[in-house]
Amino acid sequence: MIERILLKKIKKQLYKGKAIILLGPRQVGKTTLLKELSKQEKGVLWINADNIEDRELFNQPSATRLKAIIGNYKIVIVDEAQRIEDIGVKLKLITDELKHIQLIATGSSSFELSNNINEPLTGRKFEHQLYPISFGELVNQHHLLNELKMLNHRLIYGSYPDVINNAGNEKEILQQLTNSYLYKDILEWNRIKKSDKIIKLLQAISFQVGNQVSYHELGQTVGLNSETVESYINLLEQSFVVFKLSSFSRNLRNELKKSHKIYFYDNGVRNSLIANYNPISLRNDVGALWENYLISERVKYCEYHKIYSNKFFWRTHSGQEIDYIEEREGKLFAYEFKWNKNKKTKIPIAFQKAYDNYDFKVITTGNYETFIN
Repeated sequence: MIERILLKKIKKQLYKGKAIILLGPRQVGKTTLLKELSKQEKGVLWINADNIEDRELFNQPSATRLKAIIGNYKIVIVDEAQRIEDIGVKLKLITDELKHIQLIATGSSSFELSNNINEPLTGRKFEHQLYPISFGELVNQHHLLNELKMLNHRLIYGSYPDVINNAGNEKEILQQLTNSYLYKDILEWNRIKKSDKIIKLLQAISFQVGNQVSYHELGQTVGLNSETVESYINLLEQSFVVFKLSSFSRNLRNELKKSHKIYFYDNGVRNSLIANYNPISLRNDVGALWENYLISERVKYCEYHKIYSNKFFWRTHSGQEIDYIEEREGKLFAYEFKWNKNKKTKIPIAFQKAYDNYDFKVITTGNYETFIN
């Protein structure tokens, strides 16, 4: 098993008087991570909220009943906690009334779990997000040189645990993932009536990776109004399928001010949606694959290493652009992504003139490991 970075971090947070919340998409390895934790710790009670019998344990709970259910266990893990009604209040009850218990809860849908826990558990929780296996985790497992050799494979098939652990069956696993697991929580949510529209929307987004998106144009392609498109994209983001970057604008009149780009958390999911597994040498979308890979891996790296920043892209109406910007501690860190490591790239003149407190780097296949590990 590939050791996840969060395992050590979570172990250090045990018995600190706070609940531990682990969020992330389905099939990303949340259960596997906590099963490994269970092997290393004693006295673990596992509650699977996907099972109706386990959910019923939380019907009209009281401190007395919870004490009886938990007994002498030291750690209580509630897996897929978003399935339990009013889960935040119930987690708070355990945290407040059974202070000797370490509570851990997982959820695959932040729009259900986070919204229900933030207020009840304010000041009472550590929260983490688990992503598909990161470049850093793969390097720790396979060594840097071996992982660098796998770049083309990762650009096409991504890094979901089952994909990595079942070499030769990547297409079948990704097809199953994108046909069922990935959208399970969204499609079961009672406001989603047109599941085929979700798939068509994701396919349309797949062809727009690296470009600014227009909700109006996406709606015309899919057959939805722009408000519904925006709502669906928000749900897809909250369930960890895609994420948005906003345009950076501070000084210039001709900077894009209200534009977005949309990326996938995993390249394999993106390629599965459009059924394109062609090798890199036969593709015309290498730039988009490279950009999506680098930004998604950077998101993982920043999350796992607690690098807090605002994330943007930058572009002017005249076409000058920077692929990715982080704003942290009063400074701008600008990055341009180039698949061809021999191509010379300079920072746009308009950006140089408008901003002075910045650092600029070009990320290529020759140095990308320094950006994501």
